[in-house]
Amino acid sequence: MTQTSDPIDYLHTRGTGALAEKMGIEFLEFSVDRSVARMPVEGNTQPAMLLHGGAYVVLGESLGSMAANLWAGDGKLAVGIEINATHTRSATSGWVTGVCTPIHLGRTLTTHEIAVTDDQGRRCSTIRITNLIKDRPAA
Repeated sequence: MTQTSDPIDYLHTRGTGALAEKMGIEFLEFSVDRSVARMPVEGNTQPAMLLHGGAYVVLGESLGSMAANLWAGDGKLAVGIEINATHTRSATSGWVTGVCTPIHLGRTLTTHEIAVTDDQGRRCSTIRITNLIKDRPAA
């Protein structure tokens, strides 16, 4: 469905959003088939100095929603309708990296899985997001 010729140009034109910027999320790869971003642990922790569970979800939703919007193409908007996360390890320093891959790319729904690992390559969280594709509202 995507009509965007250069996914990186799309990413730079659209932007990643104020929350992703505040959390320090950096996109490293961006395509319909695979998107990768990383986020620092520092500044995104809960009181016990572990990466906040919600921070994992923000990283996952940033990746999954951007990938879904790239798939949706011009004149369409992908909006999240369901997200879940299973946290299996706590990151305490360095960076976490999310790798987003599509599970389903349809005309009206997309589902992506995001595997988040720490600097040692250990999985910390698995996130799944479903987006609804609809017509973009008139400006």
